[in-house]
Amino acid sequence: MTSPEHAAGATSMRTHLCGDLRSSDIGKEVSVCGWVGRRREHGEHLAFVDLRDHSGLLQCVINNNVDVRSEFVVRITGVVRARPDGTVNNSLPTGEIEIGDCEVEILRRADPPPFSIDDRANDVDENVRLQYRYLDLRRSRMQRNLRVRAKVNSAVRTAMERQGFVEVETPMLVPSTPEGAREFLVPSRKSPGEFYALPQSPQLFKQLLMVGGTDRYYQIARCLRDEDLRADRQYEFMQLDMEMSFVTQDDVLNAVGEAVLSAAEAVLGERPPEIERITWHDAMNRFGVDKPDLRFGMELMDLTEVFVSTEFKAFAGAESIKGILVEGAASEFGRNQLDKLTERAKGIGAKGLVWLKVTEGGFESPVAKFLSEAEAQMVRDQMHASVGDLILVVADEWATTCEVLGTLRNDLGRPPVHEGPYRYVWVVEFPLFVGVDPTTGNPRPGHHPFTRPHPDDVDRIESDPLSVRSIAYDLVLNGWELGSGSIRIHEPELQRRVFAALGITEEEADNKFGFFLRPFDYGAPPHGGFAFGLDRLTAILAGEDNIREVIAYPKTQSGADPMTKSPLPVDATVLSDLGIRVLPQAD
Repeated sequence: MTSPEHAAGATSMRTHLCGDLRSSDIGKEVSVCGWVGRRREHGEHLAFVDLRDHSGLLQCVINNNVDVRSEFVVRITGVVRARPDGTVNNSLPTGEIEIGDCEVEILRRADPPPFSIDDRANDVDENVRLQYRYLDLRRSRMQRNLRVRAKVNSAVRTAMERQGFVEVETPMLVPSTPEGAREFLVPSRKSPGEFYALPQSPQLFKQLLMVGGTDRYYQIARCLRDEDLRADRQYEFMQLDMEMSFVTQDDVLNAVGEAVLSAAEAVLGERPPEIERITWHDAMNRFGVDKPDLRFGMELMDLTEVFVSTEFKAFAGAESIKGILVEGAASEFGRNQLDKLTERAKGIGAKGLVWLKVTEGGFESPVAKFLSEAEAQMVRDQMHASVGDLILVVADEWATTCEVLGTLRNDLGRPPVHEGPYRYVWVVEFPLFVGVDPTTGNPRPGHHPFTRPHPDDVDRIESDPLSVRSIAYDLVLNGWELGSGSIRIHEPELQRRVFAALGITEEEADNKFGFFLRPFDYGAPPHGGFAFGLDRLTAILAGEDNIREVIAYPKTQSGADPMTKSPLPVDATVLSDLGIRVLPQAD
C-alpha cells in the first residue's frame, strides 16, 4: 500500500509506512521512517532493528556497525524480501517480510526513554506515563485509541450532516449559570471583580439557536466542569451536542441513535441493533439503577406480595421487598463474605440484608426458621432458584431497596465496561423532580429547570410534584451513561409553573435566566435536544475502562497535569491586573 503522501507522484522522505508493507511488495526498494524499537544483534556483521511508526512495526536488517539505539529517529532505505524459513512472525501484519540491504540515515538521536515504548508500558505508573505523555503516545495502544476517536468524531459529523444538522460554534466565555455542577471562572481584566464562566455545556445557547430559526444544530463541543474526577470523568470533556425544532421525543432519539450507531459501525465494522428503550421506573424496578447494564441477568425480583402476611418482623409492613439471584454461588460465599455483603448493604442505606442459600430441603440461612413453608416455596418459585444458588433480599422503602440491590447486582455480576456485547438502552420518563430540599421544602429538579413535564402529569405539578414524569431521556451503554437530553419547555406560562414549584420567584428567574427566557417571548418553537460524551463512547469502543486512555492530554485523578505541572501559581502582577488577591487556605 502506497502512503498518501506519495499519491500523484509526490516526493517525500518515505515511500511507505512501516505497517503497510506486505509479501506483495517483495523486490521493491522502499524508504521508511520511524523510531527504533528493539535492536537484536545477529552475529558480528548484522543486527535486526524493529522500526516503528503509527502504522506498525517492520523488521530491518542493518549493518552491525551502525550505531542506532532505542528511540533514535531514522530513515531506512532497502529492499523488501521474504523472511527466512522459520523466522516468520505470525503475530505481526508485516511478519512475513523484512527490509534488507539497508542504508540507515539517523535523523535524530534520542536519550534513553524512562520506560519501554511498547505495550509493556501498561505496567508503568500512570503519573509517569502522563509526565512523559509525548512518549506514551508513541505506543501502539495510544495510537490506535486516538485513531478510534477520530473515526468516532468523523462518523458522528457525517451522520449529523446527513440528517440536515448545521454545525454552529457557541461561546467559551459565558455567564455563570446554576446548571448543577461547579464552574471554572475566568476573571475579567476590563471589569475587575466580575467573571466569565467556562461552559458546562452549550445548553442555553443551543436553545436560543432554535429561537433563531436554526432548526437543527449540532456541535462537537468542549465542556468544562469543576467536579471530582474518576474513570469516566475529566474536568474538560468533549460531547456531541445537538438541538432540534418542531420535534417529538422519538425524533430526537432517532437522530441521536443514528449518530451513535454510525460511530460504532465505523469502529467495529458492523452496525449494532436498534437501541431498545425502558422507562426510568422499570429500570429501577428491574436493575436498581437508572444506568442499567443489560449484559447480564441478576434482575431484581419483587417479593413484596410473597410476604404480605408474613410473621417475620424484618419483612412485616415493608413498603418494598426485592431479591436478586446469584446463580451457583451458595458454595462460593462463606460466612465472612456474607457478613461483608451485609455491611456493604448497610453502607448503602439498607437496614440489613437477608441471604438464603438454596438447598435440597429448603434454605440454609439464619432466617430460614422464620419463613413459613409456603413463603419459602414462593420465594424459590419467584426467584427461579435452583439448588446451589444464593438469594439476597432487602426489605425497605422502594427507593432504598432498588438502590441497595442494584449496587450489589453490579458489584457481583457486572463485567468490565468495554467487554462485549455492546448493549445500548434509552432510559425515558425520568422524574421531573427528585426529592425535597430539606432547607426550603421545595422539590429539586431531576434534570434542569427547562425540562418539559410529561403531558399526562402536568396537572400534578402543584399538588403532587414528586409524581410528575418528564420528557427526559438518557442513553446508556454497558452501564455507563453516555449522555442525556429532554424536550424543552417553550411556553412562558408552563415555565413559570415549574419555577414556582422549585421555589424560584419571577425576580430570581429574571436575574438568573433573563437573557435566556426573554427571547422566548418572541416566538420559541417546540424543541428538544441531547448531548452525549464522545470520550465515554470512544473508551468503550476502544476497549478501555478509563477515558484517560482515549484523551491525548488528560488530567490525573487529582486534577493535575504531570507533564506541564499545572495547575501552577500565577505571578502577583498578573493577579493584581485582574484585581485578585489569593487568600490563605484555612486549616
